Amino acid sequence: MEEDEEYPWNRHSLPIHILAGAMQVNEDCSSEEEEEDYQWKVLQMAALAVGGAEAERANRLERRKKHRLYLQRHDLLKNPRGSTPWQKLYHGQNDRAFNTTMGFDIATFNILMNEFAPVWNTNPIPREDTRAGGVPRIDRRSLDAAGALGLTLHYLNSTMSQITLQQVFALVPATLSRYLNFSLQILHRVTGDIPEAKIRWPTAEEMEEFTKIIGERHPVLIIWINGTAYGAFGSINGLKLPTASADDSEWQNATFNGWLHSNVTNCVIAYSPRGDIIACRLNAPGSWHDSRVAQPIYQKLRERTPDGYFLVADTAFPRGTEQIDKKIKAPIKSGQRLPSDRTELENLLRLKRQLLSYRQTAEWGMHALQGSFRRLRMPLDANDTAARQRLLETCVRLFQLRTRLVGINQIRNVYEPIWKEAEGEDLWNGFEGMVYGEVMRRDRVSRFHITAVEQ
Repeated sequence: MEEDEEYPWNRHSLPIHILAGAMQVNEDCSSEEEEEDYQWKVLQMAALAVGGAEAERANRLERRKKHRLYLQRHDLLKNPRGSTPWQKLYHGQNDRAFNTTMGFDIATFNILMNEFAPVWNTNPIPREDTRAGGVPRIDRRSLDAAGALGLTLHYLNSTMSQITLQQVFALVPATLSRYLNFSLQILHRVTGDIPEAKIRWPTAEEMEEFTKIIGERHPVLIIWINGTAYGAFGSINGLKLPTASADDSEWQNATFNGWLHSNVTNCVIAYSPRGDIIACRLNAPGSWHDSRVAQPIYQKLRERTPDGYFLVADTAFPRGTEQIDKKIKAPIKSGQRLPSDRTELENLLRLKRQLLSYRQTAEWGMHALQGSFRRLRMPLDANDTAARQRLLETCVRLFQLRTRLVGINQIRNVYEPIWKEAEGEDLWNGFEGMVYGEVMRRDRVSRFHITAVEQ
């Protein structure tokens, strides 16, 4: 009988150290009994080796469990389309809850849904083990289109970890990651087609309108020439977003900012007095100077901005060439020469104060952007430039949508009374009556007020 038929272990499949020991034993074998004894010893040695390897593997897996922190299906709610926290929030249809968790009211969420759902429902979710051109099985997905959009907005509007998102939406880690990546790509695509989400440089007529709005609060920043208003039409500033370390040493060096001693991504954003973004440059390396990042905006100022209009910046923001310097104004720098004439000095100081006051709107805009989309406060992925660009573009487009449709914006809230006066106080008062009429009717404090009525 062949050895391989009687015993499952083949000499050629055993480890070297076992074969070496077996060969040493086999050299001294001279009888049939000794041969059988030899084969038995080989089997014992193989069993010992395999058993030891399996025990070591089990111990290694047990040690790894302590460091692998993730949730499995039995740790979560059974049905993602059932009674999950997200389903409770969505079916509650409460504006306050939507604004708190996703940054948008129900009406604006539905506008996004009208664009998002067709793409979600007609495209397969990318996976390595499926064909890219396959037919999507909508009924087999853990989330419908509303759930996928809600997942993405929860992610962008917060700094919560993916474990928390798994609990809210009842998704295992792999599914959550695939859904989130796919939904971010869809949201980036569809927001580019929504008119209210677009970023557009203002026309000359819009610049004049913006100047009038600013001039109502800052009269020194407006000049009237032949019945046309000229002056400040917006504010501009740089924004540095935290970025993770890069695997590539050259890109790591490019994103490192020596002034901040950290890795950052540079952006430059300009805001109108209505709170929306009129120009931006995103996703520049952190080592770049703001003057280099702002080159596309400089070009718009040179070629598409009539003389007499300018943006307001802080003293640290570069104003470029002399031609650009006339279209970007900032408060007085420390050490700047002051005029000796008292009248000129008072006018200059008054201009400085109002430039400084309006410059604050750029800070409000930056805080509103990062406050609305708190994901930007988390370190960005330094190794995927395309994904980082998509994330930033999606956030600024959603910021436009939130400002224009939801109306939650500090710049807008400060300058909105000026729009009301310009567009007709009666219309605005009537609108407020329609929206808040029920609240005013139930007001139990107003009866203690004395109201003067003109006869």
